[in-house]
Amino acid sequence: MQEQIKGAEPLKNLRHEEFCHEYLKTLSPAEAGKATGYKNRQNAWDVLQRDDVQERIAFLNTQRMNRVDVDADYVLKRLVEIDQMDVLDIMDDNYCFKPIGEWPKIWRQYVSNIENTEEFEGHGDDKSQTGWLKKIKWPDKVKNLELLGKHVAVGAFKEKIEHDISDPLKELLERASGNTLKPKG
Repeated sequence: MQEQIKGAEPLKNLRHEEFCHEYLKTLSPAEAGKATGYKNRQNAWDVLQRDDVQERIAFLNTQRMNRVDVDADYVLKRLVEIDQMDVLDIMDDNYCFKPIGEWPKIWRQYVSNIENTEEFEGHGDDKSQTGWLKKIKWPDKVKNLELLGKHVAVGAFKEKIEHDISDPLKELLERASGNTLKPKG
């Protein structure tokens, strides 16, 4: 007989099944409970604690992750891409911004805001354009490095703790390593 994958079958209680789907939208038991008609947060919490509900949520979440193909490796690769972005990739030899269509794909994906402002002098018919102000907001490189460093595989920010025990304390700890403290002598 073939073993069934835990959580693969929809729950028999349709309200619990709906709760699982709603929970994955917000990751909030209260919101999922409210969306599925539970009167208070405690009822939603009780449903979330059920083994069958936990298994179903885990299964649905795995299915979702497989559909979008996002995992820790994907996130790490994207962080490395951001780290390697070079502003000269989007500038010409005169240090003016190239047209956006000429930018590398990575820049087009990660720039979060572009603001163009025309500057003018004069008023009415005497008004003439004197320049352009272009502002581009790209990812925070320091924050990106911090996220890279916190990644489990990188471990750049793991704290090393070394204990330096002074001699009297060391002696006391050695004596205390038995069940009782024995008097010196």
